[in-house]
Amino acid sequence: MHLLHQRGPLHDLPDSPEDYDAVLAGVVEEALRRMTPEGNLEHPDCADDIGDTSLGLTSLLLLAQQRTEDPRLPEAVHRSLAFHLRERVYTEDNPGYPNLRLVNSGFPYARYVLTAGAHPIGDWPSTVWALLQAVNILDAPDDLVDAEQRAQLLDVARGYWRWLTEATFFNPQEAGNQAIGCIVGGLMLARHLPPQERESVRSRALGLYAEKIRAHRVHDRGALLPPEHRGAYDNNYGPISLSFLAQAHRVSGEEMFAEDGDVLARYLDARLTNGGFDNGGPRYSEQHSGFESVLGLRYFGRRIGSDLGRYRGDTRWARHAVKPDGGVDGHFAWMLVWQIQDPTRWHRTPSAEPARHQLRSGTVSVAFDDRMTPSVVEAAGTYYLPAAVNRQHGFGPVLDGFVFCRPMGEVRVRDLRTGGLTAKLVTKPVVGRDHVLRHVRSLYVTDGASLWTTVAVERLPGDPYLLAGLPYAADDGDRVRRTAEGAVASAGALRLTHPEARGAEHFDARCELTQEQAAFALAADPRGYGNPDEGWRHLVSSTALEAGPIPDAPDDLHVFAVRYGSTGPLTVSVERAGDQLTVRTAAFTAVIGADGKRGEPELTVRAVST
Repeated sequence: MHLLHQRGPLHDLPDSPEDYDAVLAGVVEEALRRMTPEGNLEHPDCADDIGDTSLGLTSLLLLAQQRTEDPRLPEAVHRSLAFHLRERVYTEDNPGYPNLRLVNSGFPYARYVLTAGAHPIGDWPSTVWALLQAVNILDAPDDLVDAEQRAQLLDVARGYWRWLTEATFFNPQEAGNQAIGCIVGGLMLARHLPPQERESVRSRALGLYAEKIRAHRVHDRGALLPPEHRGAYDNNYGPISLSFLAQAHRVSGEEMFAEDGDVLARYLDARLTNGGFDNGGPRYSEQHSGFESVLGLRYFGRRIGSDLGRYRGDTRWARHAVKPDGGVDGHFAWMLVWQIQDPTRWHRTPSAEPARHQLRSGTVSVAFDDRMTPSVVEAAGTYYLPAAVNRQHGFGPVLDGFVFCRPMGEVRVRDLRTGGLTAKLVTKPVVGRDHVLRHVRSLYVTDGASLWTTVAVERLPGDPYLLAGLPYAADDGDRVRRTAEGAVASAGALRLTHPEARGAEHFDARCELTQEQAAFALAADPRGYGNPDEGWRHLVSSTALEAGPIPDAPDDLHVFAVRYGSTGPLTVSVERAGDQLTVRTAAFTAVIGADGKRGEPELTVRAVST
């Protein structure tokens, strides 16, 4: 079974001017066939996310008209714009809307669902989207839009901004992408206003960003990130926020948008596998955006010098939003407009700078979480997630159902590249149930094709093993599919176990259930509203790779050694000489030294000549 939304890398989408013209030509033909006598361009099956969709298609027709001078388009633009102004601008409060600060303000807004009171909670983002569609139309040359309609639309856009920032609480869904999108709308609107009003709206937009978004960023993996649905990052909405930050910087020139975008981009680069797989988020775990991410990934990938376009998007939404039948939906049209307008080209090579929360070389990558425990391991096209045992999740030594991976103190990291090898040493103080402080030293070494992991810890009583991951997905090139297998070898006994218990709290990788579906089943609220990250934390047990300790380790240590990417024999020896540990494999010799004067670990790695 393939993962529904994990499809092709976004930098593989053709993006020449000719390609974009072809996309717009297809949109034009479908829109002209669909347009009703009233001028409505909405998809016939559209029921929600509807308030801005016809206006979005109008903006695409206008862009096509600007690029091609198609004689059919001026009348279509006039009729469809008239439809939105006449039928889709609401000024009476939506019954049941819970986030008003001013009742009966009379300011215009866009509805998420047209029926009064049916589902008003989505009106705030729908109005943001409508504002963005409107300002894209206002950005078009004056002679392409009827002067009276332009004046009406400008007045409506003013009203959208006031409804969003005065009549309602700002960012009521605590969704960073929506909030930054609102800021972009204000900045773009300001450019069409008289000088005094322009400065007022621009200042208000910048102030809201600084006070309501930037001041409330959430810390994760060493980065400050715009909060998304009460979490630090969502793999669907995070890249959309990155696109909004790109557009905010493009239209305002304000450096804070570039700075915050750089931080988010480096964070995303570190958590993203070499193959572009990512999972996790407070709104979705595996539902990836498509074209909505392109602008931000391309713009900031170029700025930070890394190949963010490897991100696997939902390429069914490769150019624009679509309905299940493949028909065009105008809901995200503003992003396609900006994507076409932005001349930035993809940066296609990885960053050469080591990142604390990432190890990456060739086709191997490890993304580390905030505790410097792997969150995803990738080797030979297989992706491994942290396994679960006794309600604890991670990679690390296990004794009597206790996983030694949660740090009790500062985690030390040393990165090294030498002789075709890339290595990372993580030294982590941990405390077990016996309250004894131990130091787990995890060495990760890759030649770009395989990953060697060696974990050493002070000797534990009983029969410990290494929790070495949950094989979850595999790369089929243009798609990612589910798997319960992987090419793994161990220098000790190796076994792949599956939960003995049944039910939502026990994840068996052999079943067809996806990680996201399992996470939502355990979340406190319904799918789409619950927090899948929080739900997944309720997992009691999962499929797991378990590796026994290697023989002949130093008497005071338990040492575990696993290689990902190959099932061939693995032999690892570990010797102690004073405060040094020497790890020998057929591919390399590594020396883990005593802490330096500042407590930092020392590491040398030498490739074995063949």
